[in-house]
Amino acid sequence: MDPLLLTLLAGLVGLALGVSGMAAFRASEAQRLRLLYEDEPSLPDGAAEVLSVIGRAYVIVDAIDGVVRASPAAYAFGLVRGHTVVHSELLELTARVRRDGVIEQRLLELPRGPLGQGTIVVQVRVAALGSEYILVLADDRTEITRTQEIRNDFVANVSHELKTPVGAISLLAEAIDDAAEDEVAVRRFAQRMHKESGRLSALVQDIIELSRLQGTDVVRRGKPVDINAVISEAVDRNRLPAESKQIEIVVGGSVRAPVYGDSDLLMTAFRNLIDNAIRYASDGTRVGVGVRSKDGLVQVSVTDQGPGISAEEQERIFERFYRIDAARSRQTGGTGLGLSIVKHVVSNHGGEVTVWSQAGQGSTFTVRLPEMEAGSDGDGAGVAAPAHEHGVPA
Repeated sequence: MDPLLLTLLAGLVGLALGVSGMAAFRASEAQRLRLLYEDEPSLPDGAAEVLSVIGRAYVIVDAIDGVVRASPAAYAFGLVRGHTVVHSELLELTARVRRDGVIEQRLLELPRGPLGQGTIVVQVRVAALGSEYILVLADDRTEITRTQEIRNDFVANVSHELKTPVGAISLLAEAIDDAAEDEVAVRRFAQRMHKESGRLSALVQDIIELSRLQGTDVVRRGKPVDINAVISEAVDRNRLPAESKQIEIVVGGSVRAPVYGDSDLLMTAFRNLIDNAIRYASDGTRVGVGVRSKDGLVQVSVTDQGPGISAEEQERIFERFYRIDAARSRQTGGTGLGLSIVKHVVSNHGGEVTVWSQAGQGSTFTVRLPEMEAGSDGDGAGVAAPAHEHGVPA
C-alpha cells in the first residue's frame, strides 16, 4: 500500500481516538459535577438568601444532626465545631422539633468553648426547614442578661437596705410617742432616730452619686484637675468623723501634673476611700494619704491601721453592697456602696484602684490615674494611657 495513504489513515485513526477520548473525558467530568451537585444539600428556595441577612447565628442540621451549613458566628459562639453541634441541649431541641414538628424556643447558658470557664447566654429558636433539615437560630444575649441581673440585684439590695433604717425610724417614732412622759427615754430614742436618719441619708446620697456618675461623660465634660486640691478637700470633709474617733489624717507628698476628668467625681471617690479607712481604723490611730507621681501616673494611696482584709474578701470588696462585716458596717453606718463608687469613678477616668491588705496589719488602697501630658489643651487628647502596675505602693 502506498506509504502516503498509510500515513493519512494513521492520522485519521489518531484524530478519531483523540476526539473520542476528549468526548469521554467531558462526559466523565459532567457526570462528576452532576454527582457533586446532587450530593450538595439543597435548601428550600430563598432560604439561603434569608439566612444571609437575618443578622443572627444559624446552624442547619440534617436528619442525623450533621451540620449542613453554619454561619461564622455559630463557630465563634462555640455552638459548632467542624461538622458537629457541640451542645447536647441544642441536640435535644432539634430532636424534639424533628419528632413533634413544633417550633422550640429557649434561653440557654452554654460553655463558650472547650477551654476556660466562660459562658454565653443565647436565645435559641429551633424550627423545621423544609422536609429534611432543622434550623437553629441563636442570638447572643449575654451582655443584656448580665446587665438585667445587675439591675435586678441592685434594686433588690436597695430595697433591703432602705427597709432597715426606715423600719427603725418608724419603730423609734412609736417608742417616743409611747414614752412621751419619760424625758430620758425620749432623748435616748431621739438619738437613735437621729443615727438611723443619718444612715438613711447617707444611703440615699450614695445612690444619687451612683446614678450621677453613671450619667457623666468624663471624656466630653472633663477638665484639667489638680489632684492636690481634690485630696485636700476630701480630707477636710472627713475631719469631723476622724476627730470623733481620735484618728489623725496625715497627708504626704504632692504632684505637679494635673489629671483629666471631673473634679467633683474624683473628690467623691477620695472622700469615700478616706471615709472607709476611718470607719475601719482603730480609735486613736492614723490614716495616711500619700500622693506622688510615677511613670506618667498620679498615684494616691490611703492606708489605715484597721483589722485588714482577707485574700478571699479582697476580690469582692468593690462589689455594690458587699460588706466584709455586716454587723460592724451597720454599727459604723456604712452603706456598702462607697468602694463601688470609687472603682466606677476611677475606671471612668482611665485609671485603676487596687488593694493590699493582711489580717492585723491594716489596708492600703491605691488609685492610679494618668497624668495630662505637658502642652495638652484640656480636650482629653493629651491624656497619657494608664499603666497596669500592681502591688504595694513604695
